[in-house]
Amino acid sequence: MITERQQEQASLFALAALPPEEAQSFAVDLLADSELRDLVREFHATTALLARSAPSVPLPANLKDKVLRRIDHAEAPFPVGLNFIQAANQTGWKPLPIPGAFIQLLSIDRERGYAVLLGKLAAGARYPAHVNAGPEDFYILTGDLVIGGRKLVAGDFHHADRGSHHEENYSIAGCTLLAVLTTDDPLVAFAMS
Repeated sequence: MITERQQEQASLFALAALPPEEAQSFAVDLLADSELRDLVREFHATTALLARSAPSVPLPANLKDKVLRRIDHAEAPFPVGLNFIQAANQTGWKPLPIPGAFIQLLSIDRERGYAVLLGKLAAGARYPAHVNAGPEDFYILTGDLVIGGRKLVAGDFHHADRGSHHEENYSIAGCTLLAVLTTDDPLVAFAMS
């Protein structure tokens, strides 16, 4: 049963208006509660409808030309439509509310409904048992990850269907993994908050 407080948090989470510390804690609750995830999905859908139904406001006549002039004079770090993240750049990791667990959003394709993230667990870190909000794919880049009693190492792959259950996952030596998740996954929402 969803409490009144969780309803309030869900609505603020959907609007990306929940304070960062509270958003982290709420993301953990989302992992464990499918009813709460459904509520957040409904709030996301409602928010999108509200945004589309808002009346359009005419922009100043010269704004478009002004923006285009600035774009013409700005030097792009790389061609439009391309994004690069250098391995040496250690910024961008977001700590999860689980000791020793971090994620980094690499890309998101809202039209196709998926996101690509990096995940990192420190040696001994434990990720709680959860039901998968959507399908997920993991490719272990470094270290080890124990999922369902099976130890995966660098080069191993794991797929889980929507609604499947994961027991507690953990890493013995620490690991880094590449994850492809659906955009409605709480981890994607957390990475974007």
